[in-house]
Amino acid sequence: MVMPRFVRPKEGDSESSPNLYVANCGPAVGLSFDTIASAFSSFGEVKGVYAADESGARVIVSFLEPASAHSAFIALNGRPCPHLGGRSLHIRHSILQPPSCREMASVPVSLNASDLNIPGLYLFHDFISVVEEGQLLQAVDTGSWISLSKRRVQHYGYKFCYDTRNVDTKQHLGALPSFVSFILERISLSPDIPETLDLDQLTVNEYPPGVGLSPHIDTHSAFEGLIFSLSLAGPCIMEFRRYTAGSWVPKTASISGTEVENPNSCSEVSRKAIYLPPRSMLLLSGEARCAWHHYIPHHKIYRQNFERLVV
Repeated sequence: MVMPRFVRPKEGDSESSPNLYVANCGPAVGLSFDTIASAFSSFGEVKGVYAADESGARVIVSFLEPASAHSAFIALNGRPCPHLGGRSLHIRHSILQPPSCREMASVPVSLNASDLNIPGLYLFHDFISVVEEGQLLQAVDTGSWISLSKRRVQHYGYKFCYDTRNVDTKQHLGALPSFVSFILERISLSPDIPETLDLDQLTVNEYPPGVGLSPHIDTHSAFEGLIFSLSLAGPCIMEFRRYTAGSWVPKTASISGTEVENPNSCSEVSRKAIYLPPRSMLLLSGEARCAWHHYIPHHKIYRQNFERLVV
């Protein structure tokens, strides 16, 4: 799986980094991200806690200010933390480095949607728990899959027709499955969701190793309003691209919306990237939904997405 790469800062730059790599800490040793964030918040505002790798026992704690990270390092490195059950932590300063692949080399990867400054883009970390994630994956495994050229999908509510790139509103598949009821309720109760919603469409996408998404905007007539995407079973990095009018040519047979014919040849483009950790919920609305293409580079990753819960 592709993880954002955190590396040791150069000598003398440690105190300028707001990120700490913390070992012997994480879900695998019984510590939730919320618990870890609470423990470290005594040193300053914590922007987020993220998995450092797939072990579940090492995390990245990201502070708003570098001074807060340095204070936590001095106080806790190699010492028992009373707020984490007396567990001894092994800490080093760390900085975020963009992936080394050609497509992403020049695009810094952000950990929070607010850092991208794209109106209408929101990312909610730990939207579901580890237990809930496992239950969802089990429920999906028993569903009816449709095989496409590079991935499998499941449709609920309304079926998306890939030939016409639209839905037939006269062919309703029925209510959304019961296994997403708690997600719908959590969305409806969230004070951070910008409007009242009646979600009636669900697509489950399974992306096998190496498969990503071409730059596209989901068809407006098929996916109205807001788009929610819940990431399961692994992280990924999503890039957002905004093209100057006339600098791209849409394909005539897009499978999901407006795609770019040769995106890397367009010089008039703004590019931004964000890290989507497992169990995070991404919301595309407004400008982020309608004006920015979203894109997942083709890497050796494994992820399943509950994507496009649409009004």
